[in-house]
Amino acid sequence: MLLSIFVMSCSQKKEVAAVEPTEKNIDSLLNLYPDSVPLLIFRGELAIKNYRFYDALYDGAKAFRLDSTNLQVRMLYAQALNNKADRSIEDVALAQRHFQYIVFNEPKNTDALIALATTYRHLQDVDNAFKYVNQALKIDPKKKEGYALKGSLYMDLDNLKLAKSSYETAVQMDPNFYEAYLHLAIIYHKEGNPICLEYYQTTYKLKPNDPEILYSYAFALESFNKIDESKIMYRKLAEEQDRYYKSRGYFHLGHIKQRLENQVDSAIYFYSQAIFSKSDYTEAYHNRGMCYEMKGLKDNAKAEYLEALKYDKEFQLSIDAFNRLNR
Repeated sequence: MLLSIFVMSCSQKKEVAAVEPTEKNIDSLLNLYPDSVPLLIFRGELAIKNYRFYDALYDGAKAFRLDSTNLQVRMLYAQALNNKADRSIEDVALAQRHFQYIVFNEPKNTDALIALATTYRHLQDVDNAFKYVNQALKIDPKKKEGYALKGSLYMDLDNLKLAKSSYETAVQMDPNFYEAYLHLAIIYHKEGNPICLEYYQTTYKLKPNDPEILYSYAFALESFNKIDESKIMYRKLAEEQDRYYKSRGYFHLGHIKQRLENQVDSAIYFYSQAIFSKSDYTEAYHNRGMCYEMKGLKDNAKAEYLEALKYDKEFQLSIDAFNRLNR
């Protein structure tokens, strides 16, 4: 995709040579032309593709400030809001308004329709979620993402039979559709069926750079007592750029050291790394407090429980632990 970059000089636009942005040169191009909306879109969509939703949010928000009428900008911004791991209800509601605007202007935009349906799912409005996903599938009956979303909606309704059927239809539409394999793995995991590990493994092979898949696979391995294999996966997760998943990798390594291997000092180290990656990680503060308690360092433990409550005032485990030590 060739983009013409324009720069302002003495109130006049001066067109410079056409440049083809790539993953390697996009940062340097944006250093030269920081207000180029096409370049911000390119880098933001690249971040979405690589599941770096916080990076996508930065570029999407800036591009939106520069050109709020651009539908591609709105799509980027809304996708980042709607997909970041710690999205809030406010984030989803804002994304929903952007998707509605896009659908109003482009009624046959199936990507926007399905994205809009996901916001209703996040807000627990199942009827509207089905409405928009079915609308997308009416336009494009082979839209695999639509069947995958229907599978997720059926999972929300605890109808695992229809959920499996929807995901299997999605796989039929595309045998390499990793998301459908992932959800089938999640269903079998929920049922306590170890066959889920095969589905996770297939998903991981299809999409080895997706931190959500890596996290789910690692947790499943831990759940079925394949501890050494799960530790390998959690270490890979700890190397992720996304701070949410990075912190999860460290947290679970700490959890294994604390609960299964009785290596308290190592557990403290991993919990500290988790907190360094994500400073509001309530559970990591709490578990680090538990470790200090195990070492007989009650004041340190109380401080950790209070730190956990700083980020979640209703975190009952820390409330009970602090009160017990404060008697």
